Amino acid sequence: MPSHLSADRPAAQPPQRGTVDALISQTRRLRGEMDAVRRDAPLDGADPQGRWQRALCDLAMHQLNDLDEHLAQLRDGPPPAPPEPVTTPAAPAATPRGSLLSRVGSAEWNLLTDEASWSGELYDILGRDPAAPPLTLDELPSLVLDEDRPMLTAMVTDCLVDAKPIDGEFRIVRPDGGVRTVHMMGEPILDDDGSTAAMWAVLRDVSELRRSQRTVSETRESLQLYRHHAQSEHRLAIQLQEAVLPPWRGSLRFPQRGAEALDLAARYLPCSTSALIGGDWYDALELSDGATLLSVGDLTGQGVTVASGMAMLLGALRGMAVTGAQPGQLMSWLNQLLDASVQPALGSAVCCRYRPETRTLTWAQAGHPAPLLFRGGTGRMLAAPNGVLLGATSGAVYGQAEETLEDGDLLLLYTDGLVTGQYGAQAVQRLIDLAPRLRGARTAQDCVRTVVEEFGESEREDDACVLIARIGS
Repeated sequence: MPSHLSADRPAAQPPQRGTVDALISQTRRLRGEMDAVRRDAPLDGADPQGRWQRALCDLAMHQLNDLDEHLAQLRDGPPPAPPEPVTTPAAPAATPRGSLLSRVGSAEWNLLTDEASWSGELYDILGRDPAAPPLTLDELPSLVLDEDRPMLTAMVTDCLVDAKPIDGEFRIVRPDGGVRTVHMMGEPILDDDGSTAAMWAVLRDVSELRRSQRTVSETRESLQLYRHHAQSEHRLAIQLQEAVLPPWRGSLRFPQRGAEALDLAARYLPCSTSALIGGDWYDALELSDGATLLSVGDLTGQGVTVASGMAMLLGALRGMAVTGAQPGQLMSWLNQLLDASVQPALGSAVCCRYRPETRTLTWAQAGHPAPLLFRGGTGRMLAAPNGVLLGATSGAVYGQAEETLEDGDLLLLYTDGLVTGQYGAQAVQRLIDLAPRLRGARTAQDCVRTVVEEFGESEREDDACVLIARIGS
């Protein structure tokens, strides 16, 4: 029977050894670099993007390993034919499990004699006993899953009847119950009159490759779902925040008239390194007795849960403030509220009550930076009364402090994170250094603009709020 390499088609000459060696070196160098990338990929199973990156790295390594072994085969040429056995043939020598050679087998079916010949690797792929006779083309579908048999039958029929090459995949069930995915490529062997005399095929076990590809696909879908969820959560958090924070933009004046009125302006500065919304807030509320309540605060964490907690806290503060309670009492009630919440949370806040008729500021704080007072081109931090974080301990008592303000004074309230990368005394000093520039500002809005120009344009790792109150006309 003629070989599938017919006499009128000369056999392809192997490439020069040096060329293949260079390709092997490039492949192995690339594999080493890829392995370094894989080692650096995040191992946190809870991170969808990390799982997707890890799956892509594993798939790339799998394909590079195959390429390396393919090139090595190309360089070394086909293995030498085994000597004719004198006695009973021994079973084919075992090939290391998992190597490329163990995943590629070949077969030839003679249609004239109904004989078949399989390589030892094909026996291994299909899980067949090497001593058993190879299956004929009629028997081969018995190994294939029911849903894949029509495809295999169609491929073989097209090859035998219409001389079409075979190129497709199907799943087989091994005797041990394991299911493997096999990629089959083959061609018909024609006799002298052009009729199909035989068929040869190369079958490759691509189970691990397909498993890696499925993992990449599944982790990609998981990542897309995670991002969609994050975007939806981000939109909801923004809606919550916009619904709760004061709707005024630009400057606000409380009360509307009078030399002792407060000129107010504020700004929320979002985090630039995360799409999640934090729990920072600012508020200004004119009370029925003519006083003004100013507050800024920060609930720890990010996301919808934190934004809804901030909304609850700010709503409660406004509601309790209309009773006429002083800032220290308001802090105590907010602490009780957080302490009794189903979702444990910690928060910080500063609450100020300004009486315009006496220009008196009474204030309390809960683990929060104290307000800064700017007067005559200089600034200082107000001495803070006692106060622990909201939600930190049951029954906490919050002290109060009082400050008499003067016409032209500037009060600056802010949350941690306003001065990027600096906290505590360093952040306070950076803000106080703005005193000469703030003195030249005409309105509270101009003051806020100055602060934002100084601290709001850089990469921000945390949300922040700033509220400025200017006393007098």
